Order: sequence, then C-alpha cells, then structure tokens
Amino acid sequence: MTKPLRSAPESAQDGTAAPLFIGTAPDSWGVWFPDDAQQTPWNRFLDEAAEAGYHYIELGPYGYLPTDPDTLNAELAARDLAVSAGTVFTGFHRMDPAEREAVWKQVHEVAELTAAVGGEHIVVIPAMWRDDVSGEAVENEHLTEEQWQNLFDGHDELGRVLQEQYGLKQQFHSHADSHVCTQQQIERFLQGTDPELVTLCLDTGHAEYGGASSAKIIREHPERVGYLHLKQIDPKVMETVRQNDLTWAAANKAGVMVEPPGGLPDLAEVIDELEKLDRSLYCIVEQDMYPVASFDVPLPIATRTRRYLCGCGSRTRIR
Repeated sequence: MTKPLRSAPESAQDGTAAPLFIGTAPDSWGVWFPDDAQQTPWNRFLDEAAEAGYHYIELGPYGYLPTDPDTLNAELAARDLAVSAGTVFTGFHRMDPAEREAVWKQVHEVAELTAAVGGEHIVVIPAMWRDDVSGEAVENEHLTEEQWQNLFDGHDELGRVLQEQYGLKQQFHSHADSHVCTQQQIERFLQGTDPELVTLCLDTGHAEYGGASSAKIIREHPERVGYLHLKQIDPKVMETVRQNDLTWAAANKAGVMVEPPGGLPDLAEVIDELEKLDRSLYCIVEQDMYPVASFDVPLPIATRTRRYLCGCGSRTRIR
C-alpha cells in the first residue's frame, strides 16, 4: 500500500511566505560512525542540540542514536526535538550482489526507523572511489556509461521504494571523492534520474568542494532541490587539498570545513535563492569536524551558527 508523502511543516497556509527550517545533525558534533570513542556521546549530542537552540535534527549514522523507536521518541520528546531525516550509504553503480543486499538491508532499517520517529526524508550518500585512510583508489575515479546507467536505475528504484513503502523522500547528496561531486556530474545525475523519485540534498560545502555552485543549482534546477545541508569550506585550505590531492578524511583534519560565515559559499546568497522558491525546506547545519579536538568544541560553534543562519534572509527559523 502506498503511503502519502509528508512534507516540511507548513506554516504558510495563512498566505505568508513558506519558511526555511534551520536544523542540525550529529555530523556537527564530530560524528561519522555508529560507534567511536572519539565521537560525542549520543545523549550529549541530543542535550547540546537542544541547548544550542535547534528543534530539527538528523539521525546520523544508523546505530549512533537509539534504534528502538519508542526509546528514541522518548529521548526526543524529553528535549523537544524532532527528526527531519535518516541517512543511508549506497553504491548503485556497482552490481556486486552481496553489496547490493547489504545496501538494501541498511535502507530498510534506516527507513523504518526514520518513519517511526516522524522523519520525512532519507539523505543518500554515494560510495567514494578511493579509500579515505590510505588514499588508494578502490575503483576508477570515472564511471563508464554502463555504471552511470546502473547509478540512475538504482536511485530511481530506491526513490520508489522509499515513497511506496515508507512515505519518505529520497534526497541525493553529492559528495567529495565520489563519482557525483562536480557541477557537471551533479547535472548529469539530475538528467539521468526521475524527478518524481530523486531530488537533491544540496550540500553547499560538498558542492563548493567539487567546484559546483549551489546558487546556480538552485536557480537552474529549482524543482530538484528538496533538502539542504548548510556548510562552508575554507578556500585557502581547499587550495592545499587540491594541490596535495588529499582524501576527504585528510581534508577534514586539515580544517577544510569552517564555521559560517568564515568560508564559501556565501550562505546568505544561498538562502536568498532558496527564499525565491517560496516553499518550505529543511536546511540542516553540517560542519564536518571528525574527530573533534574536544567534546567541548561543538556546542558554541553550533549556537553561533544557528544565530547566524537565522539572521540570514527573512524566513529562516528553527520550527
């Protein structure tokens, strides 16, 4: 049975313009994995996300937050928090049966939990072509025509499953060191996938990392932008990343992601373009900082970032 798709909370039914909802994610607390001693404990993340003034959060990697829906709902309610999305990792350009089985197992686990706690979206992150630690290529940096088609077909299928079985929307996230990173690659992905089944989680930091323009994507493909990750890169560090061909993990340790408004792109410009769309969107703050130097680092940054973004445009708010 097909479940109805939910959408971002509407508070524009009285004729006022649609708001942009500023939220946050475990990533801004240095969380990349389900379990890692270098990461902020999950209960501290929830406490501090609320203390920083946010209402909407993402689940982060499956298993970081409690996976029992009743437990998680109780933890969220105790802090007046709500979930916007879950996250899955895919590699649909590859056809290895065992890998595909593992991907779909993850999809169903994450989608079931996301729907059970009131989330509306699944952020989908593609596989990277090189090892994050060693820097060695695990496959070719460029896809063949057949692999591109496999990628398109896989994400169309994923979008259909998420809609029909869980009432969730797929938001594809271009990513550093993946096969969809540059402006050209993002546009090719959009051309090859069904707009009814696949829209973008436009990550402003990753777009900038790949040389893509978030503002241009919003202007030229407004109907394909369904969700946002807001972050910035340090252009000077990015020069070093390119010169030394650093991996995504090494780039993060070098400080490529910076606290807004200290980097690029101009998030005020991005928000201005989003407001022209006049529809409600989740705009989730993600400042990659794994591993954090101290568990005391994320909270003040998250608080300042929320204040800054809520001061951009005219319709940014936390709920």
